[in-house]
Amino acid sequence: MKPNNKQFVLSVLLIFVINIFSINAQEIQQRRGVQVVSPEINGDNSVTFRLYSENAQSVAVSGSWMGFGQNLEMKKGDDGVWSAKTAVLEPSMYHYNLILDGVSILDPRNPKAMRDGTRYASTLIIPGEGSETFEVNDVPHGSINKVWYDSPSLDLTRRMYVYTPPGYEGSKEKYPVLYLLHGGGGDEDAWSSLGRANYILDNLIASGKAKPMIVVMTNGNPNQKAAITETQPIPSDNPLIIATAKFPTSLVNDVIPYVEDHYRVIANSSNRAIAGLSMGCLHTQIASLNNPEMFKYMGLFSLGLHPNDPNLEEIMKPLIAAYDANLETLKKNYKLFYIGCGTEDFVYEGVQNLRKKLDDNNFEYLYNETGGGHTWANWRTYLSDYAPRLFK
Repeated sequence: MKPNNKQFVLSVLLIFVINIFSINAQEIQQRRGVQVVSPEINGDNSVTFRLYSENAQSVAVSGSWMGFGQNLEMKKGDDGVWSAKTAVLEPSMYHYNLILDGVSILDPRNPKAMRDGTRYASTLIIPGEGSETFEVNDVPHGSINKVWYDSPSLDLTRRMYVYTPPGYEGSKEKYPVLYLLHGGGGDEDAWSSLGRANYILDNLIASGKAKPMIVVMTNGNPNQKAAITETQPIPSDNPLIIATAKFPTSLVNDVIPYVEDHYRVIANSSNRAIAGLSMGCLHTQIASLNNPEMFKYMGLFSLGLHPNDPNLEEIMKPLIAAYDANLETLKKNYKLFYIGCGTEDFVYEGVQNLRKKLDDNNFEYLYNETGGGHTWANWRTYLSDYAPRLFK
């Protein structure tokens, strides 16, 4: 049956409307930058960043592989796409922001992002040797549980993350425990989202380099119930000093008893380790020195002794007092005292002060000096080196 003229005209009109809509949709997609690829990892491990903006006056990239305050300027093409290409980057995980007319933004074409306290940034991983330890590889994976617990020492109900190794749920085995502490500005989310601690442990355990272990990632800010994305911090005049004074006590009196009551752990010092970065390194030293028979393994990432720094005087007082009072007792009980620091880290001098104090007291330690500064790239490296040495 042949269509009549009216049906024919309607069909032609419908096809015309569909074509016009399709063309307009493509134009809208292109104008919105859908065709832009960013970041693009090139074959030589350089990276190209792109951003579509017809009206921007300036666009730059600020990345963790750069020196402090340095930016990579982007250039605008005739199509309205700004772009810039980095030098060759070493395999690692990096974070970055785009600076659009002086305003720091996430890369709108990159779905991968991280939070470090109140700061957000886009992320990328350059594959290769150096990244394999923390990538999501085809190995058995452990679980991370977000656990709320009572903290009588702080008069709060608080949250921590607890990693259990592959096979934990289906076994009756008991495991050693690593207490892993974050730095200033971070919270209980930091070591999994930024440090990728769970993937590091998954990969180390799968390769037989590390023993299966439970990893407890706490919130070291005693004025917080949990990460700021979940709860409001309790107002505090100087949260860092309060953290120094209160959190190590809460760790020993509240966190460890809860873990040993609620998880299948080997509850003795030979199967109990502690490590932390920056502020968490301060907490690690205070907790282990004031309880010298509690931990056989201590990991110090990027913090030492800064006795002559007036900005750190109040923070250093309890740490120096702990060394003076308990270093000799600790010497009789520990198995591993691990120190890691980058040569460009602003705490480098303080770490050398710590090493001198330990040397003067004939205290043996393992020192891992790397390049770079006060960065997650280093802290992931230290954890990857520290964890295989535990519970041997």
